[in-house]
Amino acid sequence: MSKPVILVTGALTGIGRATALAFAESGARLAVSGRREAEGNALAAELRELGADAVFIQADVRRDDDVRRLVDETVARFGRIDAAVNNAGTEGQPGAIVDQSEETYAATFDTNVLGTLLSMKHELRVMQPQKSGSIVNVSSTYGHEGAAFASVYAGSKHAVEGMTKSAALEGAAAGVRVNAVAPGPTDTGMLDRFTGTSENKAALAARVPLGRIGKTEEVARAIVFLASEAASFVTGQILTVDGGKTAG
Repeated sequence: MSKPVILVTGALTGIGRATALAFAESGARLAVSGRREAEGNALAAELRELGADAVFIQADVRRDDDVRRLVDETVARFGRIDAAVNNAGTEGQPGAIVDQSEETYAATFDTNVLGTLLSMKHELRVMQPQKSGSIVNVSSTYGHEGAAFASVYAGSKHAVEGMTKSAALEGAAAGVRVNAVAPGPTDTGMLDRFTGTSENKAALAARVPLGRIGKTEEVARAIVFLASEAASFVTGQILTVDGGKTAG
């Protein structure tokens, strides 16, 4: 399909930004979303400089009305949605389980889980009548393994992976594919906040079999693949992009 329409949430930084750039370079039309208007408009302008037809739509994925408007405005602008990347997320408040609270739980789950649920709800609302579409959720290797001092974050990503598989089963009859990527340690602001120090970050990199932290562009390429016709028989899968971290 020429010039597919791609929607990316959490597009202003990190993996989301790299994904938007990768799609723009492939010639896609793009709706990028986030909560900060000035940064979003700057990203849309950058994407247009790459030759993409791109628009920024401000939205908070924790709010049903915002997500509904995001999807409806994307369709009004481009006529359809061929692929959606649900990247909006937060690391929450890392720390021991005994230090977690109702507030830290809600702050993490509202974005990572509710935000993914609402995004898929409205994306499927458009894609199922189209009889086509691809959704890619962004999880983490912590979505299928434990994580000391990151229990709430890990729990939220377990939920994302369960919802991904469930949505894939619901969407299949309409020809809609739903998958997820599970990045390992990737060079983002989230990783910097999570590790806290350069020493901790280096120690984490040393535990990756490939011997380094991943690049956002490497995760973006995996997302573009899953969203594309090259993955037309792939659905309900979690593609791990982690330099071998979970291999053994």
